[in-house]
Amino acid sequence: MSRTARPVRTPARPVGRAGVAALAALTLAGSAVATGTANAADPTPKPRPGHVLASGLFSPLSIEVAADGTRYYSQNFAGSLHRQKPGKKAKVVYRSTGGVEVGAVSVRRGTVRFALSGEGTTTLMELRKGGKAKKIADLAAYEKTRNPDRGVHYGFTGLPAECAAQFPAEGMPPSYTGIVEAHPYATAQVAGGTTYVADAAANAILAVKPSGKVRTVAVLPPSTLKITADFAERSEWPACSVGRTYRFEAVPTDVEVGPRGRLYVSTLPGGPEDGSLGAAASVYRINPKTGAVRKVVGGLVSATGLAVSPRGNVYVAELFGNRVVRILRGSSTPTTFVRTPMPGDVAWHDGRLLVTNQVLTGLSGQPGDEPAGQVVRYRTH
Repeated sequence: MSRTARPVRTPARPVGRAGVAALAALTLAGSAVATGTANAADPTPKPRPGHVLASGLFSPLSIEVAADGTRYYSQNFAGSLHRQKPGKKAKVVYRSTGGVEVGAVSVRRGTVRFALSGEGTTTLMELRKGGKAKKIADLAAYEKTRNPDRGVHYGFTGLPAECAAQFPAEGMPPSYTGIVEAHPYATAQVAGGTTYVADAAANAILAVKPSGKVRTVAVLPPSTLKITADFAERSEWPACSVGRTYRFEAVPTDVEVGPRGRLYVSTLPGGPEDGSLGAAASVYRINPKTGAVRKVVGGLVSATGLAVSPRGNVYVAELFGNRVVRILRGSSTPTTFVRTPMPGDVAWHDGRLLVTNQVLTGLSGQPGDEPAGQVVRYRTH
């Protein structure tokens, strides 16, 4: 996970180091959760009715739908994976121990894969019939030996040494290259058993064979943002940094397979996610055979999950924008699909979009802040 420029409140309930690391990319500015950010040119849509399928959830950051309509969703920081068949109550199908985070769920033809992230484990798992989970790949080991973004330069370029010396020891350094860190945040499966992994800490998309062999598909390009006086003050950065361009890590938060087998990836800029330096979250399209990366749309705020319809329309959850946007195939302009508080992930199925919302409720430890996450289904036409 990318380094943060501001302190992050640690949740009151235990979530493990992996959970705190995930929050570091999602909760950089608590006020943004309340205010959100929206494109002024985007007209406010009519309220879109939705059907609540599950409620009272704690950090439901990942959701996927099987071909028969069965839903799988995680409560990441509670360490649980749930299955909900149409018309039935949800059941816990996997629960971790020791504060290990459960997330990055995907399903294809009955095969469920998900990721574990925590102290001493960063693994891709497969849920087998009968409820037994099997380890597929050790993603932490791959990151340690390969570190896909090791050659990528982040931070300032050409910053005078006297300015660099004024940066605080903690937080984001003035200049560095990719560090060794793994945090799988989303997965997508394709025919043949390959699983694509959006690793939010490695800043890369990985491909994992059924044998467990891992390769790097692509490293996401850094997000370049100009530092403002307000940001520098809040981050305790020196005044000499104001007006300069900083190369933030591109943090992949979701990966889905679209038309022609292309991968669609949502990314956060590894800095302020509230749009205070500009709306810098993006969606990229990747050719998994060549690794070629092309930006589909930019100008998003805190893009934490996406879905692609068979027609190629892309839906993106903007966590701090408090909305889900739709980008029609062939377009680079996002329009509001639905406004909803703190959406975390989206999944398309049979003309409907499933959205997890209120995904950061219950984390503050403040009186009255109880888990209120939901899974809501909307018609897309």
